[in-house]
Amino acid sequence: MMGTFASVLATKKIRTHTDRFRADVEGDIENVDGVLKITVIRVHYVLKLSHEEENDAYWAMENYIEKCPAAMSVTGCIRIEHSLEIDSD
Repeated sequence: MMGTFASVLATKKIRTHTDRFRADVEGDIENVDGVLKITVIRVHYVLKLSHEEENDAYWAMENYIEKCPAAMSVTGCIRIEHSLEIDSD
């Protein structure tokens, strides 16, 4: 997911070097009818950028998920929650 988001950000010329971009990921595993199942994955992106890039970053956030093979593979089975924190220069 992080790679796809970075690719979409790149279309807007937003840099995603390791000092500017990270993802904090966690999930829930629940007992569903006696079977342990991943039920939710939460991805919180942190991106350093300029104020001028903020709108493009939010656009990318709204549009990357349908291009993501990993997310599209589990949609309907595992809930994906994602958020973006912008650290403006």
